[in-house]
Amino acid sequence: MKYRLDKNGNELSVLGFGCMRFKKKLGRIEMADAERQVMAAYNNGVNYFDTAFIYPGSEAAIGEIFEKNNIRDKVYIATKLPPQLMRSTEILDKLLGEQLKRLRTDHVDFFLFHMMADIKVWERLKTIGIEKWIEDKRVSGIIRQFGFSYHGKSDMFCKIVDAYDWDMCLIQYNYMDEHTQAGRKGLNHAHEKGIPVMIMEPLRGGRLVNDLPQEAKDIFAKHPVQHTPAQWAFRWLFNQPEVTVVLSGMNSDEMVADNIKTACETEIGELTANDEAMLKEVVSAINSKMKVGCTGCEYCMPCPKNINISGTFSAYNRQSADGNFAGFKEYVKCTGKYAPASVCIGCGKCETHCPQGIEIRKELKEAAKVLETPAYKAVYKVTSVFKKKK
Repeated sequence: MKYRLDKNGNELSVLGFGCMRFKKKLGRIEMADAERQVMAAYNNGVNYFDTAFIYPGSEAAIGEIFEKNNIRDKVYIATKLPPQLMRSTEILDKLLGEQLKRLRTDHVDFFLFHMMADIKVWERLKTIGIEKWIEDKRVSGIIRQFGFSYHGKSDMFCKIVDAYDWDMCLIQYNYMDEHTQAGRKGLNHAHEKGIPVMIMEPLRGGRLVNDLPQEAKDIFAKHPVQHTPAQWAFRWLFNQPEVTVVLSGMNSDEMVADNIKTACETEIGELTANDEAMLKEVVSAINSKMKVGCTGCEYCMPCPKNINISGTFSAYNRQSADGNFAGFKEYVKCTGKYAPASVCIGCGKCETHCPQGIEIRKELKEAAKVLETPAYKAVYKVTSVFKKKK
């Protein structure tokens, strides 16, 4: 495993374990699988684990795994708390106490303000005494380093970076988002200020692997250097010295093994101009087929009308990339347990939580027009009868 330094000189594995996407059954994390995968990562040098207060069951799961295997003091835990919940430092203390209890620890290595969307959010936090609270926690050792996660445009990101002496930050960044979100401009700005940058969504929620149009697959296949789409996405990130840790939401043994191999093999600066040009061709091919830039994070869920929003957008993108029948099959599967997009009441609750700023209500209407064909409606009607009988 390769390592890069944080602000305190600690060696962090370039591959971090994102603990949002553990496999679940009936809404509960499958702990045997999660433990096996977490420990496989740890035993191969991964020491940075990222979770959050709002990831259902995640903090408790890694707390249990670390305690059971006696490795808490050999790993770094990064967790997050949404600023919307921080109405006073007293409430903040209570929520942090709950996080420590779940994590079965007396300290957090990295504490992030989750989805800091605007400089105004930081200004509001200052009115409740957040700067003194940070220093108190730092002095006590309860929290070792502070940062924020961000979804939004680069200019606002730079303003937030400049507003405080942060220890680190977490941004969405991949070869599709090189010039969107915080982007390369934000990455470079943070790096120039000596702030370690952690990366989320390296595969755009798996879209850079699972939903590639055939044109993109052909571009990869013709390139003289051969790697899988996932390996190319990670190599593009590990190639950059400004990147400190790349998070991967690993939830299979194969994924853990492959990502570890890529992290161990990739050298800074190894990508050639030809490699970079190839990836730009892939971006163009993906953009030509993509209808909605959803990453499948599911922050928009649950929907009050039981619509699987990310599943609907995945089927919509699949229809555009691979044809009507492929989209039809995925949408039928998507709505097996959920309602179709056409039942959306336009409440807008989902849009207030979408990190990508997607106009979800508008896109659901467009998706319904394309996906809910007469054939789909006939199939849905039949399956609905069976669901009612059950």
